[in-house]
Amino acid sequence: MMLPPDRTEEQRDELVDRVAREIHLRGLAAPAVYFLNASRPYRPLGSNAMLFFDPTLHGLFGGEVSSATELLADDIGIEQLIERLEEWDEDDTLDA
Repeated sequence: MMLPPDRTEEQRDELVDRVAREIHLRGLAAPAVYFLNASRPYRPLGSNAMLFFDPTLHGLFGGEVSSATELLADDIGIEQLIERLEEWDEDDTLDA
């Protein structure tokens, strides 16, 4: 699945940053990366699978669930999110 037609790549990048920041602030970067990598075979299920994750996403992102769901339904966005989380996790490790 690709970027929704009403979103630009810049908007996707902003969304990736916002979602990555929320995950990182909660100390869930490593589990999120493992989860996103483990879910690769199930990505073709797309938005239907997002119904299953809605309660978790709502707990993490509050009213921004639709944006997070859009990101998780976008293959390129997911890859960018994984990369961003790994980068930030490496930066934290280097600072320690």
